[in-house]
Amino acid sequence: MPRPGARASRRPPYTVCAALLLLLTGCAAPGAAPGPTAMHTAAHAPTGNAPAGNAPAAHAPTRNAGAAGPGAAAARRPAAPTGPFEIRMLGQVVRSAIPAESQQALVVTGNSPDSSEATAVLYTRDDPTVGWQPVAGPWPAHNALYGWTDEHYVNDLRTPIGVYGLTAAGGRLEAPGTELPYVQSPAFTASGEGFDGESLEGSFDYVIAIDYNRVPGASPLDPTRPLGEERGGGIWLHVDHGGPTQGCVSLPEDRMEELLRILDPAKVPVIVMGDVAALAR
Repeated sequence: MPRPGARASRRPPYTVCAALLLLLTGCAAPGAAPGPTAMHTAAHAPTGNAPAGNAPAAHAPTRNAGAAGPGAAAARRPAAPTGPFEIRMLGQVVRSAIPAESQQALVVTGNSPDSSEATAVLYTRDDPTVGWQPVAGPWPAHNALYGWTDEHYVNDLRTPIGVYGLTAAGGRLEAPGTELPYVQSPAFTASGEGFDGESLEGSFDYVIAIDYNRVPGASPLDPTRPLGEERGGGIWLHVDHGGPTQGCVSLPEDRMEELLRILDPAKVPVIVMGDVAALAR
């Protein structure tokens, strides 16, 4: 998360967060987890051949051998889906990590393992017989300065890859209407500059805690680190400030407001995040 209070460079930064955030590491600023594709497309029915040569217009069309009657029409019909729709860019390993009871998944796909730019799409699975459907996005997003990692550590400036719960939210501003537990506090104030010299002000106006190395359901400000302090923490979804983060994922402010209004703890929302290759596992 951003560490308010000091200017940052592309060199690993020093702390700039407010005093009440000193225990949180991993978010969007110095010091301190794909583009959408259609899930299934039906095959097009084969098209007929164009009339050959100068055949008279009144000439009756001939049938292909073995394709007469109702069987030919059946062969031209699009194949029906064989099961519920899946999120196509996700591989089997990643899909299996999504809890069976989850009905909301925010998929954040990084451009490459070392890229700080990503795309977010929200999917829902309200009817298990239908499967996953995109309902919001694609939205532009930022992740950590140096990209993604399977094993996140403090100050590595990479965002952890994986599937994590979204169980609590907060911010400097009043909740925009959300079912998630929400903590409003001045402790979410951010200041200083990011890696590209951009202002960090407002970055924590809205945050959603990503359940990496934290107690699910606790306030985003809770400093508890079940995996140990060295594995980092304070990995949040927060308001984008126009540049790379230190470990968080950031979205435009209006998208954060929209996401807070949509996410429902009864639907066990998760975030699925990583670079394209990692999500295809």
